[in-house]
Amino acid sequence: MFNITTQDGKARRGEFSTSHGVISTPVFMNVATQGAIKGALSSEDLKEVSCQVALSNTYHLHIRPGDELIRSLGGLHKFMVWDGPILTDSGGYQIFSLAGLRNITEEGVAFQSHVDGRKIFMSPEDAMRIQSNLGSDIAMAFDECIEIPSPKEYVEASCQRTLRWLIRCKEELDRQKENPDVVTSEQVLFGINQGATFPDIRISHMKSIAELDLPGYAIGGLAVGETASEMYDTIEIVEEYMPTDKPRYLMGVGTPANIVESVHRGIDFFDCVMPARNGRHGRLYTWGGSININNEIHKSDDSPIDTACSCSVCKTYSRAYIRHLFRSGEMLAPRLAVLHNLHFYNTFMEKIRTSIENGVFQELRNEVISWEKQ
Repeated sequence: MFNITTQDGKARRGEFSTSHGVISTPVFMNVATQGAIKGALSSEDLKEVSCQVALSNTYHLHIRPGDELIRSLGGLHKFMVWDGPILTDSGGYQIFSLAGLRNITEEGVAFQSHVDGRKIFMSPEDAMRIQSNLGSDIAMAFDECIEIPSPKEYVEASCQRTLRWLIRCKEELDRQKENPDVVTSEQVLFGINQGATFPDIRISHMKSIAELDLPGYAIGGLAVGETASEMYDTIEIVEEYMPTDKPRYLMGVGTPANIVESVHRGIDFFDCVMPARNGRHGRLYTWGGSININNEIHKSDDSPIDTACSCSVCKTYSRAYIRHLFRSGEMLAPRLAVLHNLHFYNTFMEKIRTSIENGVFQELRNEVISWEKQ
């Protein structure tokens, strides 16, 4: 399913095959949490910005409109009118962010809905059943995202439980795929490495989950408050024990600099709400760094967001007009900003792939790092 075509150092250029198309890696997955990108973007817009993979969330879609409803309507691809690959996060991060509203046991997690307060219980089996109903191409294992910092004893116990949950996830997904009316029988499971910033726990946990020979593996529990150097150190520690013939996914990351530094360390998949969230607040990405379109300097600027960008927004609208939309509270403002930012991110990943193919990834890496210093 995963074929590495070129390497430049540890940076990998590959192809991951799914039932809804081949994913060229390294890839940035566009976050459509509830089946849509925040900022009023549609599935048609995702195609315009060259999105390869849409990422939706198990927890949110289970809460509303309900995974059984989505299944009855043909699955998430048909529901959101998207014919490309979909990855569904298990909802573990969202559940565990409800610290005061949940209780963890060996069987699963009892929690209250953030929407209406109703009590819900989710086990590893439930997470797999929900994702099977959604019919995503890649289902993520149900795990605990551990707060950083946390006591080492707790982290060790949590990782052991997450390993047991992963085994249960694998067994349940296999059962779900045997159902004759399953939405997709080609759904695959990615395991998630945890361990906070404790090197020995990270290594031990990665070794254990690698033994399950899953189609892919993720590094979870980062970008949650640790320093960038701690994150990069953790990636380097874990990468050494990740299967070389399986895709590697760094969850919830991040900035362009975070991405190139992680590709440099052997990561293939990324996702982050940052480009859409920043866009909705007027922070726009350009090939010379980011800008705040709300700043006074853009008030009468008739140039596009970025003269080097080929997106429909930059071809059509001026910085002055987009700033006016933001200052006026027009709904069009965040839509145009998010369209541009996601086009930038997807084009950025294309540049990374091309640079690996041409053996010049380090040059691109140095260029991106220089943006951060401006």
